[in-house]
Amino acid sequence: MSRSSQASAPPKGSAPLFAALGDETRLRIVSRLSGDGPMSITRLTARFHVTRQAITKHLRVMERAGLVRSTRQGRERLWQLEQQRLADARRYLALISKQWDEALGRLRKFVED
Repeated sequence: MSRSSQASAPPKGSAPLFAALGDETRLRIVSRLSGDGPMSITRLTARFHVTRQAITKHLRVMERAGLVRSTRQGRERLWQLEQQRLADARRYLALISKQWDEALGRLRKFVED
């Protein structure tokens, strides 16, 4: 494998991460947890027009992707973001953006020459 193809290869295990982020409801959950910190299913469900069961299913998908984790606090389960997984996604998207910028720069130079 060439050096450039290694640099552009997605990080291991990133497909489930981006699949989990590819759903509008899950993105809204990420946004809520980012802004409000850890919260219970009850609090998460309050602003959504979906059932607790639906939110739970979304959280399970996100948990399998490593985006969230839960901890038990009394009778409730609190959900929180795994910041490292979001950082992984940001790094990979920044790499893709840099590669596109470089490719567009080469194209511009080619056209101008």
